[in-house]
Amino acid sequence: MRFEQTEIDLIVYFMTDAWFRMVVNAGTRDKDIAWIKQQATPFNVEVKVRSDLAMIAVQGPTARNKAVAVLGDVAKVALDLKIFTGGEFGRYFIARTGYTGEDGFEIMAPADEAAALWLQLKAAGVAQCGLGARDTLRLEAGMNLYGNDMDETQSPLESGLTWTLAFEPKERNFIGRAALEAQQQTGVPRKLVGLLLEDRGVLRSHQAVLVEGQPNGEITSGTFSPTLERSIALARVPVAASGAVKVDIRGKQLVARIVKYPFVRNGRILI
Repeated sequence: MRFEQTEIDLIVYFMTDAWFRMVVNAGTRDKDIAWIKQQATPFNVEVKVRSDLAMIAVQGPTARNKAVAVLGDVAKVALDLKIFTGGEFGRYFIARTGYTGEDGFEIMAPADEAAALWLQLKAAGVAQCGLGARDTLRLEAGMNLYGNDMDETQSPLESGLTWTLAFEPKERNFIGRAALEAQQQTGVPRKLVGLLLEDRGVLRSHQAVLVEGQPNGEITSGTFSPTLERSIALARVPVAASGAVKVDIRGKQLVARIVKYPFVRNGRILI
């Protein structure tokens, strides 16, 4: 059981010096695996694609207690997992991670057992939810979504992901370091911020954000937050932007306020 480092839409579990487990975004699976294999080629590293496994994410304030009801002998050990750690327990790999801003488990199990495991979880009181609910939670938690809030055309420095970069030790020459350090020197032109709509309406992706009257920003993800009972968004705006801005919603310029995200974490309002 070891500490894991997480990047948005990709989790790397560092188990031992000789074993890492990676969970990639299903939508970018093929290109991620191809890139990983390409980087592994010069080294004595085996990349094993585990198509024999399935994953069920159980998230929410009572998620772990409900999940352990069906985990049998590993229940106590699973409950002792610290946040952002994982471990292999018999035929299960259980991690206290997720993409919702809530506590819970991500349970990796043999694919041919996943349906039966889900029925057990459902009988224990775990309710199913769709991608819309998941997307609302991850946005309340200020978590980037690949293809919306960041992609290959934006660096981590422009996407609120500087915390994922390990610049120390200085001699560590990771892929992309030179480009990132050059961008640090020159400064980034844009940044990712949270928006809270002050007027009535719903913020959506691709709506224009007007900073000082100019449409030089754009919403990358937007929704109505059930927790705040307000509309919220992530938006990419000029780096100097702050305070009040306007958002073009169907031809109307509505007032929004730049705020520091996350908006909500573990059910607690943070703004």
